Amino acid sequence: MPEICSPNDCPVSVRVEALEREFDRYRGNSTDTHRQMFDRIGALEQSGSALRTKLDGMDEKLDALTETANALAEKPAKRWDGLVDKLIYAFALAVVAWVAAGMPGLK
Repeated sequence: MPEICSPNDCPVSVRVEALEREFDRYRGNSTDTHRQMFDRIGALEQSGSALRTKLDGMDEKLDALTETANALAEKPAKRWDGLVDKLIYAFALAVVAWVAAGMPGLK
């Protein structure tokens, strides 16, 4: 293949012209293509913002539900603790009453 070819008999010129036509075709549509891409990116950003807002609201609701569940879980334990305290007080009162009565049953 010669180093320099004439415009009429160069085998690469056909390919170069096809590439130039293809480039011109893409360059002509680039404004529309870019506008469509930016519109799609804008729509994605808006939907992402809406999704983050919903997730933040769900986090607050989840925290409230967790607090309620913890309060309900602690309630039986508090009742049991109260019952044990009352039994201890009743036993102590019985011992004091027994001592005050002169410790019957030991003599």
